[in-house]
Amino acid sequence: MIGTDNQEKARVLVVEDESIVAMSIQDRLKELGYTVADVVSTGEEAIKKAELLRPHLVLMDIVLKGEMDGVEAAGYIRSNLDIPVVYLSAYSDDDTLARAKVTEPYGYILKPFEQRELYINIEIALYKHRMERRLRESEQWLLGALKLMGCAVITTDVDGMVTFMNPGAAQITGWTDVEAIQEDVGNVFSIPNAHPVQKVLEEGILISKNCTLTRKDKKHVSIDFSAVAITDENRKNIGVVIAIHKAGH
Repeated sequence: MIGTDNQEKARVLVVEDESIVAMSIQDRLKELGYTVADVVSTGEEAIKKAELLRPHLVLMDIVLKGEMDGVEAAGYIRSNLDIPVVYLSAYSDDDTLARAKVTEPYGYILKPFEQRELYINIEIALYKHRMERRLRESEQWLLGALKLMGCAVITTDVDGMVTFMNPGAAQITGWTDVEAIQEDVGNVFSIPNAHPVQKVLEEGILISKNCTLTRKDKKHVSIDFSAVAITDENRKNIGVVIAIHKAGH
């Protein structure tokens, strides 16, 4: 058996409308150490079982019995249940691939397939999904921390559009977070003689004391602020973080 302890715990829902093929897939999954959560033959059943059983992964044929095909079912499962889908299909034409890609599958296996190919695709899909979930959780923790920070914080993308603003920044700028998101930061964080994002992206970091901020209500506030460029693993700029304090605080 190729499967490890982790693989034995992975539950797979098989969606296949040809009974002989379904039995073969089920046998191969068991040989690899996976648990078969269930085997169904229609897109409608796939959604119901995915909602009920919450498998770790769905192996989805594209051409199925009933009114809903595998692409439609996979789209719903991916979007609403956050369960990774790997397609098992005999079709590789451009139209089918184009429809399948929209659902963001974690793999695409052409029939007939080797057992090793099935194993590799499932393991990659499970690993990728775990990493994506951890990343989303980390982002939520970070957003929570930013919201609770004592100082005012604004984040932007590389084009200078606001992507996040905590309550402290809303209080200082007079903009609500709903108003500010996707607004040019130069309007929300309005300071004289400079567009903060452009300058930070050029220099990497910007620190300013006793700067005048013009609020949304046109009142002026004396502030100190620092801004830093955020880069990805390739050191490419992906945005800017601005931390704001009232001057003297």
